[in-house]
Amino acid sequence: MMKAMIRGLLATLCVGLALSAAAQAPEEGAGSGKTPEQFVASLHFKDGEIAVPQAKAHFRLTPAFHYLEQADARRVLEELWGNPPDESVLGLIVPAAPTLVEDNSWAVVVTYSDDGYVSDEDAAKIDYQEMLEEMQQGTKDENAARKEAGYGTVDLLGWAVAPRYDAASKKMYWAKELKFDEAKDNTLNYDIRVLGRNGYLSLNAVSNMSELGLVQTGMQQLLPMTEFDAGARYADYDSSTDKVAAYGVAALIGGGLAAKAGLFAKLGLILAKFWKLGLIAFVGLGAFIKKLFAGKREKGAVS
Repeated sequence: MMKAMIRGLLATLCVGLALSAAAQAPEEGAGSGKTPEQFVASLHFKDGEIAVPQAKAHFRLTPAFHYLEQADARRVLEELWGNPPDESVLGLIVPAAPTLVEDNSWAVVVTYSDDGYVSDEDAAKIDYQEMLEEMQQGTKDENAARKEAGYGTVDLLGWAVAPRYDAASKKMYWAKELKFDEAKDNTLNYDIRVLGRNGYLSLNAVSNMSELGLVQTGMQQLLPMTEFDAGARYADYDSSTDKVAAYGVAALIGGGLAAKAGLFAKLGLILAKFWKLGLIAFVGLGAFIKKLFAGKREKGAVS
């Protein structure tokens, strides 16, 4: 489970820099001697009602979006954009415009975590400014180690979109603005989490900050199009039988998939190996999640 989650996080969150690389050298990303246009023409785009059986969820897409199922989604991520292989990617939501080969292209990677029912009892108590400050400090603390390892620095500049949790729909979203020291443009990391009975569905988009308006509009359109199937919804939770995640919604914003016991010991190796691929989800999260889980252990919430 842990290895699969790490692989999923790596491939999902290096999309932004891979997009930039593909735009600069598209002839190298398509694979098999195809042009990017030929590569895209070979994909099997789906429309309308989309089932995601692995997550017991579905999308009801408008004509503004297409969907690529797992095999084609991985082709785009791994062959066109140069990400490492990742079995945890379930699909890719692609805007009808701009297309995948345009400079301002963006897409949404779909993954699912089956860690269990994520309690939202702490949602109303989250201090997002305090969370941001913790993450920013963690980012600064980690830059020294990144420099020593021979990699560039990164700064978490702030919320590009402030976190918001909709208690009625059990959906949350937020976006971060990041600055990589060698990058001309700042990076946008936009996230949506949809809570379900046995885990949560993740929608992640990475782009340049200059595309914030485009990406934000698209992600807001996707919010009502994303639902769990009957029986797998948050309201279907059965406390007598269902597994409960070891973290609440705060950890989804502060750490997401990184909020797992045992991951911190591996964090340094992962950063050293994959930092140049743009592993931005880990930015500034070590200190924040350690503090979060330490507090829970003191209260007896985490064994």
